[in-house]
Amino acid sequence: MKEAGSTGKVTSLSSASPSQPNQPTNATPTVQFDVSKLQSSYANVCNVSSTREEVVLAFGANNVWELGQANIQVQMTNRIVLNPYSAKRLAAVLNRVIAEYESKFGSLKDDARLQANTA
Repeated sequence: MKEAGSTGKVTSLSSASPSQPNQPTNATPTVQFDVSKLQSSYANVCNVSSTREEVVLAFGANNVWELGQANIQVQMTNRIVLNPYSAKRLAAVLNRVIAEYESKFGSLKDDARLQANTA
């Protein structure tokens, strides 16, 4: 529906009449993802830091898996900055995805040394 005086297309998500445009609706909006500029990166390292206002996730790749090495260079490639609310929602969805994965494929061991030996 197009409202009088507007120049753009307005899509109505509710059955509310045009005379009541500011009425809250219970309809869930449709989310469409634009992936035209999406880039993929591989990461096997994640560093997390936070302040009161934000949570910072820095991702990178460790390409050296030799035990006993004194110094390990990790190339950090991507940084994602979230507000604490978004970080909490991300944590919840990651926990749900891992639980689904483990129910299908078995429990994951959280031992970095074991992962290093199998990589």
